[in-house]
Amino acid sequence: MLQKIIGGSLVLAALLVAGNVQANEEAEKLAQQNACTACHGIDNKIVGPAYKDVAAKYADDADALAKVKNSIKNGGVGKWGQIPMPAQSQLSDEQVTLLAEWILGLK
Repeated sequence: MLQKIIGGSLVLAALLVAGNVQANEEAEKLAQQNACTACHGIDNKIVGPAYKDVAAKYADDADALAKVKNSIKNGGVGKWGQIPMPAQSQLSDEQVTLLAEWILGLK
């Protein structure tokens, strides 16, 4: 019985990892297609902050997902300097959530 539980848990864990890898790949592709990577690097600041710096800034913020989604969807200025981030209003709520979750997961 214990072997079945452990085996089932390992299968579930493998599926979750595969799902996360696929979601991460989709998010990174979406960022590239929408020119996000022209201003943001994963590890390095380009025009805007590195995605890992965004994740670190919001690491202990309970409202992090909502704040990052809002910044992606509506753009902004002043959080990271005076260069404005353009709104990505063409993205669906699902796409914005995918991007925000990916960015925040880059801790």
